[in-house]
Amino acid sequence: MDNRCQCSASRPLNPILFTILSQMDNSKPPGSNFNYNTVAHRCNCETRRTVCLKRSSEICKEASAVLVKTIHFMKNLPAFNQLPPNDMFLLLKSCWAPLFILGLAQEGVTFEVTDSPADSLLKKILLNQQGSSEGEREQPTMAGVSKLKSCLKKFWSLDLSPKEFAYLKGTTIFNPDVPDLKASLFVEGLQQEAQHALREVVQLLHPRDEERFARILLTASVLQSITPNLIAELFFRPVIGQADLLELLVDMLFCR
Repeated sequence: MDNRCQCSASRPLNPILFTILSQMDNSKPPGSNFNYNTVAHRCNCETRRTVCLKRSSEICKEASAVLVKTIHFMKNLPAFNQLPPNDMFLLLKSCWAPLFILGLAQEGVTFEVTDSPADSLLKKILLNQQGSSEGEREQPTMAGVSKLKSCLKKFWSLDLSPKEFAYLKGTTIFNPDVPDLKASLFVEGLQQEAQHALREVVQLLHPRDEERFARILLTASVLQSITPNLIAELFFRPVIGQADLLELLVDMLFCR
């Protein structure tokens, strides 16, 4: 199956613009990733259609509150604080986005998106020539947002209790499969404890629903398919500007 975008094939490029950009493309410096085909028109395919939040200031404020609660949850876990600092960092890097999505689900945060304002061709050329990180960052797409919203709807359909959310977050934080963990066996044991506690609370709250525990874990497995970049660019880039979100999270986690 041909997964390439069909928009460019269906829309001819202005011959004068084509000539100018072709000359620039041939003379671009080594390592430059400028592509005149990507700036000649806005792509309408979901996989490339870039989007941004509607009511950005309001939703970013809600998202920031969820993120603060997420980091506080991690900081307040005694077992997490017993880990070596580098293991804490690796787990934070791996799990902050899935935990944040669980926080969105628990807080019932809803949002809508709209097409991102199209940058002018001149701006994109200048950003490329200056090596701007703004031009290199992968922007949120409609396909990515659709996957995120589908995941949230699945969690809302489960109608998890606060305890179910808490233990599910525990199974998400303590992931022994994260590479380079020094205390991987300890982390594995913590994950098993969290899963056992989750199973017990599910059986207590829903004794007749024998498949609920499996459905929760199956739904949670989707979290890893949603990239941290999507979360960072969609909810936090308007707030933090050029700052590195992971660095900010590290400061929040290790600040006493």
